[in-house]
Amino acid sequence: MLKNDQLDQWDRENFFHPSTHLADFARGDLPSRIITGGEGSYIQDRDGNKFLDAFAGLYCVNVGYGRTEIADAISKQAHELAYYHSYVGHGTEASITLSKMILDRAPENMSKVYFGQSGSDANETNIKLVWYYNNILGRPEKKKIISRWRGYHGSGLMTGSLTGLELFHKKFDLPLSQVVHTDAPYYFRRPDMGMNEEEFSTYCASELDKLIQAEGPDTIAAFIGEPVLGTGGIVPPPAGYWAAIQEVLEKYDILLIADEVVTGFGRLGTMFGSDHYGIKPDIITIAKGLTSAYAPLSGSIVSDKVWKVLEDGTDEFGPIGHGWTYSAHPIGAAAGVANLKLIDDLGLVANAKETGAYLNQAMKTALGDHPNVGDIRGEGILCAIEMVEDKAKRTLFDPSAKIGPSIAAALLKRNIIARAMPQGDIIGFAPPMSLTKEEADIVVDATKEAVEEVFSSVS
Repeated sequence: MLKNDQLDQWDRENFFHPSTHLADFARGDLPSRIITGGEGSYIQDRDGNKFLDAFAGLYCVNVGYGRTEIADAISKQAHELAYYHSYVGHGTEASITLSKMILDRAPENMSKVYFGQSGSDANETNIKLVWYYNNILGRPEKKKIISRWRGYHGSGLMTGSLTGLELFHKKFDLPLSQVVHTDAPYYFRRPDMGMNEEEFSTYCASELDKLIQAEGPDTIAAFIGEPVLGTGGIVPPPAGYWAAIQEVLEKYDILLIADEVVTGFGRLGTMFGSDHYGIKPDIITIAKGLTSAYAPLSGSIVSDKVWKVLEDGTDEFGPIGHGWTYSAHPIGAAAGVANLKLIDDLGLVANAKETGAYLNQAMKTALGDHPNVGDIRGEGILCAIEMVEDKAKRTLFDPSAKIGPSIAAALLKRNIIARAMPQGDIIGFAPPMSLTKEEADIVVDATKEAVEEVFSSVS
């Protein structure tokens, strides 16, 4: 099939792509990839090439592509009522129903859902609510937010600051002063190889305590963390981590924000990562899995404890001064209702647990003995492999070698989409929750071939 060269030209001349080497793309050194369709775990480009999307877009197409149930719900809502705002008590059947469905699935202590469009704006909302909360309680100095190195929480000013990855700070004058970072619960890169998982968790909690003491406990408002680190390398927490961290937060009356943009609605084989790890959050961030990305929608789930203070604040100061034009957009809400119903009807949470375990074990069987594979880790239907120059010493390759991107490119040649993660030679997998074991085998076989191809040329 001939390429539509005009479309390619328009793409390079007009479209500002996120997370892209802009100069390479403008010069034509980076290919333009125009996607035209999708079905199940596969997408197709305009040239008819079919790819198994082992990253579900950006961890988000959880139910798989081509689900007509969600498309039909979007169409029906658009025909009936394409838009009305949610200010001053307005709602729609879809937004009200979705709120109920979310809270039916959320941890028991959660009270209300505020809707946005993306995980980034949801976390911006969360920080504003935390600041409002402490102002209402008469604690105007309690405003700093602790995040973790290698965490990902968005690309806005505050959320980009919360993100603990260099790429999202460099030349953007971030992080802002209200954000401080603590250690990532990255057991593979622990400072002392002699530590077991519980000891490393104790170490992380101790370092957090020291940071809080240094900054001043009365200045720290909240701690934000993903149940499993996502973009920072798909890193499950070591044993005992969340219990140890929550003990520190309770000691200093610090709110806990669980960023479940990736883990919410089934990806770990449980409805929420908070359930999976015994996390008791004050606020939960949701997005990707809420609609499986069939329409933009995010949310902040607020606990009973926080909600009571917000109510008290409006009794004292009037309506809360926060809102987005598209909060609880009816089309996004209709997609969310259909998506959550589909997750239930198809048993996708259970499939994520079973097929995810199969994928992770198959990856370990295929590549666990490779001399340059330092770590294979995962939880639910998340998996990552991390390459090292020296396995015994955990020595990393020089970034200029671009081992991770080379493996991702070798996978793409085999029609498999995986993701080269930042700050390390890490290949991440987050396929649709509808992935079959046969498709998992295809991913694993291609990954083994890609790793062997890349390292056959590495001296």
